[in-house]
Amino acid sequence: MSVYFVSDLHLKPERPDLSRAFSYFLNSTAQNASELYLLGDIFEAWIGDDAPTPGLEEVLTELKNLSDNGCKIYFQHGNRDFLVGEQFCKTIGAELLPEQIVLSLPVGDAVILHGDQLCTDDTEYMQFRGLVRNPAWQKNFLSKSLEERLAIARQLRDTSKQRTTEKSEYITDVNTDAVTQTLAESGVNLMIHGHTHRPAIHKLEDATRIVLGDWDKQGWYLKVDDSGYDLVSFEID
Repeated sequence: MSVYFVSDLHLKPERPDLSRAFSYFLNSTAQNASELYLLGDIFEAWIGDDAPTPGLEEVLTELKNLSDNGCKIYFQHGNRDFLVGEQFCKTIGAELLPEQIVLSLPVGDAVILHGDQLCTDDTEYMQFRGLVRNPAWQKNFLSKSLEERLAIARQLRDTSKQRTTEKSEYITDVNTDAVTQTLAESGVNLMIHGHTHRPAIHKLEDATRIVLGDWDKQGWYLKVDDSGYDLVSFEID
């Protein structure tokens, strides 16, 4: 039983190399997976299931093929693709997970999440997160035309990138107390998340926090099986 985790691919038409790398991962590495967890920000932006990102049709087909061949696929929202819904998950044969959940893995129980909710020092972002995760805001956004949604998404993305460059690194990283509290409330000693683009395995006093890497010049995945866990990187051509 091999379980794989990826996050922060930020797939978009402007980076076909990322799509090719993900296709290779799905058709080679993930072929022996019993479960594949997509922990958010798989897409650079998602404005609704009725407007899938162009140029990614092959990747979506390969995800569905993987699911049809017996691999269970799970999707968890990120801060870029929080509008992914049940319709999309049905298309690729995946199950939509809550934003935080405890799993039973070969190495024991673990809490998984995208990770943005742990960045509590970034109060500006946390306020924004609360706004866009509000069902009323999402309903209003999805009621707009595709052109309006694209314009809003572009503006939000540009503003986010600008604000991020202005913030200190500690502000955009996870808050230690938030990590400790989440582990305690979950009753586990293993956490898996992405979001921060700081891949590492952190050994805490009585727990372990594994941070998935973002895909850019390198791709990243976490493999978990009976022998333990392995955070793996590979070059993207």
